[in-house]
Amino acid sequence: MSHKAGFVNIIGNPNVGKSTLMNALVGEKLAIITAKAQTTRHRLMGIVNGEDFQIVYSDTPGIVDPHYKLHQYMMNYIETALIDADIFLLVTEINDRPINDDILEKIINSKLPVVVVINKIDLADQEKAVALINQWQIKIPQAKVIPVSALKKFNLESVLNTITENLPESPAYFPKDELTDKTQRFFVSEIIREKVLLLYKKEIPYSTEIAIEAFKEEEKIIRIIAFIFVARETQKAIIIGHQGSAIKRLGTDARKDIEEFVGKQVYLELSVKVIKDWRDKDTQLRRFGYIQ
Repeated sequence: MSHKAGFVNIIGNPNVGKSTLMNALVGEKLAIITAKAQTTRHRLMGIVNGEDFQIVYSDTPGIVDPHYKLHQYMMNYIETALIDADIFLLVTEINDRPINDDILEKIINSKLPVVVVINKIDLADQEKAVALINQWQIKIPQAKVIPVSALKKFNLESVLNTITENLPESPAYFPKDELTDKTQRFFVSEIIREKVLLLYKKEIPYSTEIAIEAFKEEEKIIRIIAFIFVARETQKAIIIGHQGSAIKRLGTDARKDIEEFVGKQVYLELSVKVIKDWRDKDTQLRRFGYIQ
């Protein structure tokens, strides 16, 4: 029996449900999900294995106009994803804004299989859904257009079947028991950042980055020291809150999710540090993993 394997790269605007879709397709929560734009900053792989296939999903940041060096490096992940794909999973939703013309042209000109996923279809009436399907079929003639609800896991089987049909013949790229290419430290930092996105408002989540300073696994407990980096002193004060109330809640919420993720008791220590304009400094962006 021949074996199929390939990279299915997920591309789309912010807030269309790319991370929700990948988590649903992989069957695990790998990517953090919030209602805020730019939730995904890194390129994150989720691996699905069958007896005769391996799908390597790759979730990318939402397409943005760069305002900081951070945004430029986030867009670099998308540019790489346009080069190394075997299949494109272009995710849109019923009220999405137009996709960047240059990116759309590269996808069309690649001649690779394209699956256009129209997400949140449960929020559209039948007339609008049919119109959107027709519009995308005209825009990308080689694409298979599939309406879904990633949140409600509606019609995901059609997406999976289309992907497996279009996978190239290849041996597996990763061991069959692997789920992702990221480390535990990465996921711990993402869990903490998710809580920042959920608990704080305005510019705070976008000015914040997490670094794991220490990760010591003992027999019954994992001891973690994490730094929360912000761009200004005023942001540090907001993160900490009155008499430390805000950071205490952040730590409690994050610790509970980390314990569920690692399956062990966790001691979590959070500290806040200020690095002015870190989003425009190559040295810091390299430390945070945006520059390889």
